[in-house]
Amino acid sequence: MQHWFFLAGAIALEVVGTTFMKLSDGLTKPLPIALMLAFYVLSFLALTLALKKVEVGVAYAVWSGVGTALIAIIGIVYFREAVTLLKFFSILLIILGVVGINLAGSSH
Repeated sequence: MQHWFFLAGAIALEVVGTTFMKLSDGLTKPLPIALMLAFYVLSFLALTLALKKVEVGVAYAVWSGVGTALIAIIGIVYFREAVTLLKFFSILLIILGVVGINLAGSSH
């Protein structure tokens, strides 16, 4: 079960890193750049630990899919990006795809 906590941590760290990427204003602000890099490195370390027990396809699908959905939500809420019906349903499809891949993974 610990490997799923590492995967959740990897997702959270990647989302924070991507948020700092946006805050770096096109890689022009040193502090957000440094924080972005630090959070990405930590995310990959946590993802690597999760991969000890989680299938790579499942782990990557969950990591990238949940991260993408969370970043889209952060973009809408925090950065005031446009909310459209297409964007909403696309986020829903990402989540459904992650659930489907997770369910299709082996149980060992």
